[in-house]
Amino acid sequence: MTTLEIRRFVTPRQRHIPVLATLALLVGMYGAGIVAYDGFDDTQVVLNVFIDNAFLLVVAIGMTFVILTGGIDLSVGAVVALTTMIAASLLEKGWSPGIVLPLVLAVGAIIGLAMGAVIHFFDIQPFIATLAGMFLARGLCYVISTDSIPITETFWTHMAQDKLRFGGFHISYSVVIALVVVLAAAYVLAYTRFGRNVYALGGNQQSALLMGLPVGRTRIAVYTLSGLCSALGGVLLSFYMSSGYGLHALGMELDAIAAVVIGGTVLTGGSGFLFGTVLGVGVLGLIQTIITFQGNLSSWWTKIVIGALLFVFIVLQRAVARRSR
Repeated sequence: MTTLEIRRFVTPRQRHIPVLATLALLVGMYGAGIVAYDGFDDTQVVLNVFIDNAFLLVVAIGMTFVILTGGIDLSVGAVVALTTMIAASLLEKGWSPGIVLPLVLAVGAIIGLAMGAVIHFFDIQPFIATLAGMFLARGLCYVISTDSIPITETFWTHMAQDKLRFGGFHISYSVVIALVVVLAAAYVLAYTRFGRNVYALGGNQQSALLMGLPVGRTRIAVYTLSGLCSALGGVLLSFYMSSGYGLHALGMELDAIAAVVIGGTVLTGGSGFLFGTVLGVGVLGLIQTIITFQGNLSSWWTKIVIGALLFVFIVLQRAVARRSR
């Protein structure tokens, strides 16, 4: 029995097991942090996780749509960096933010659209097509400049430095933008025809074709959406870093994939929840926070722990699939 056939018999309760496991992991990590470190129970610590990872959350949302169709997008980190470079260079030349913002979002969407079209019309594996997109976007960064470009424009500075304060706590504008994107994406996946098509395409492409679903249009749309989310993530990263640089977001594509998989989305597509991706980003951010509180561990331990968690969650997904036989 193939993975696609197995997925047909997975009950809704079984599909929730990886997400519930992620939630339990997140709660357990937070509880352990409270026990081990003074000040870890401060609410601002949790808010800082989302402040520091708002751009990753937006990128991971686009990646969720792609993986739900059974695809992959390796270009997201490079598109994030390209967005920061284009924005920084144009703002340095005196362009208005009202022009720069839609322009960089359009560039990301066009790159995603092009990759989706290549994947569909030429029947190219997503790994290869998006790898080419990654090299293209990263190379364009260095065509613009090999150096970091600082951003001092008033609007960008305002978005970077000003906070929304409530009850003695604060969040950045980037967190608000990320949450709006999460809610919009969750609505699209749960309540629109496009969302149902995404799940159907990931579940079984041949069945989707026989049902008359717009497979090609859906596949191209998810890569366009991923490119758009990557560009928006690049805008949020430029707020966070106040600069554009070709070396920004190195490896972010792997972090986004890790967040989606740890959040319970099956790599072969057709099963997963956007809420799980939010939890997955929270897990990654909490790992970084715990290592920071520990103080004597290298930041590379973050990658080691993420790798171990990825292994565990992939095994968990396979175990759920086997129980469904």
